[in-house]
Amino acid sequence: MALLETIRSFIGTHDQDWEDDQLWTHHELEITMILEGSGRFRLANTEQSVEAGHVVLIPANVPHSFHAVTPIRFGVLLIDKMPAHIQSLFYSMIQGGEPRIIALSRIDRDHYERLFREWLRIRYARLKYPERNYQAWVEILLLFLQEHCYDDHQALSMSTVGDYIREHLEACIPISELALMAGLTEEGFRKKFTKVYGMTPKQYQQMCRLSEAKWLLSSSDKDIQTIANLIGFEQLHSFSLWFKKLEGCPPSEWRASQRLYHH
Repeated sequence: MALLETIRSFIGTHDQDWEDDQLWTHHELEITMILEGSGRFRLANTEQSVEAGHVVLIPANVPHSFHAVTPIRFGVLLIDKMPAHIQSLFYSMIQGGEPRIIALSRIDRDHYERLFREWLRIRYARLKYPERNYQAWVEILLLFLQEHCYDDHQALSMSTVGDYIREHLEACIPISELALMAGLTEEGFRKKFTKVYGMTPKQYQQMCRLSEAKWLLSSSDKDIQTIANLIGFEQLHSFSLWFKKLEGCPPSEWRASQRLYHH
């Protein structure tokens, strides 16, 4: 069987009255992401609410169904007969062989949808090496989910704060503002944020600033003062000291090292 025939994928859109008319079972691994709207995910004896940003991971041969609550849009990927290392990525996100609902933040949901749409384009293109492309793209989608997913509905709500930090790297955001956004006390917010992200809000902001700085240094010709301003440093000297402390060299030297072998 050609590899293309072992992968099914599509974006489905339904109104609020749509629902599966039975519990469906299939032999593929299923990844269904709710791109817009909300609905219900049903197993034989349980039912859970799902909304935009939720990803439902369903092992093979598990009876299940989806039901819309509002107009809803799904991105569906069904995988069969992939190499063991790719299947293991899927099962690394599954616990006990049972379906699992994970969450992506709004920013990561948008990134995943762009990747998924590009995969759909690749899937129907004329390619020189189709099997290698198909395997690589499925692996990219699974790796993205593995890297960016969070557990449960509470994590999805907390990721709204994470997105806000990522979108305002130039700002000095007080903890009180973030806690208010999350509807928690400052102490409760710190504990919950650390549980979800594995680091404090301040550490998360610093990590995001460093990632953005390195991306801008390597992918653009913006001057270093501009990059410093974009991630919240008014003084170039302060930015250089901060970057050197974390990376072991000044930003100008780090940029040069990324381009060392260009010529």
